Amino acid sequence: MCPYSSESTSSNSTNVCRTLESLKKMEPKANGRKINWLGTTFLLDPSGEPILTIEDAQKIAGPFDFGGGIVNPNRAADPGLIYKMGMTDYVHYLCSIGYNNSAISTLTLHPSVCPHKNPSVLNRNLLSMTVPNLRASVTITRTVTNVGPIDNTYDASVKRPLGIQVAVRPHMLVFNSTVMKLSFTVILSSSHKTIGGYYIGSLSWSDGIRKVTSPISVKTEIIPSYIDLS
Repeated sequence: MCPYSSESTSSNSTNVCRTLESLKKMEPKANGRKINWLGTTFLLDPSGEPILTIEDAQKIAGPFDFGGGIVNPNRAADPGLIYKMGMTDYVHYLCSIGYNNSAISTLTLHPSVCPHKNPSVLNRNLLSMTVPNLRASVTITRTVTNVGPIDNTYDASVKRPLGIQVAVRPHMLVFNSTVMKLSFTVILSSSHKTIGGYYIGSLSWSDGIRKVTSPISVKTEIIPSYIDLS
């Protein structure tokens, strides 16, 4: 069992803990932030069929059931790109959901001050992207760190959620000895005319060998229009 920490996983996730310990043996200097399996997971079962939910054996599982997928230890050992989150990222997240400076300082055991303008909760530097109330359009920002070959290029490929337009800028990430981190934006807009459930898609970055995939979950919120007939 591995104890809970912000760099690791909870002791309840025994299979993930075992994988983490195995990867640490392969990379003794690696920590939980560097070991990133979330984007390098299996999305199908061993027989190549869709993964089903435990509650309903007829229902295909999605990001709200298994997150980014089932851990793939081999790919996790060489993910290529990782989405890192440090103390500042967590502080900004707490600011965005309404915690004040005093409460955050108590939680972090360190003096913390929220920025004048709270950052969007959508811009936490997580692998996954979830928009629970898309109206017109929204822009999401992410930053990735290259932990693969120094000189490398990654191209984006998108599986659009049904009825959702997805624009990725830039569409190519080029890393070298002086550029180890790069940011990109994902612009989501909807053509839906009614409110429905979550529509699921994905964004993948690949260099031809490594592939890191982010699930995209979008639920639209339609603003009603009123006509004065008086």
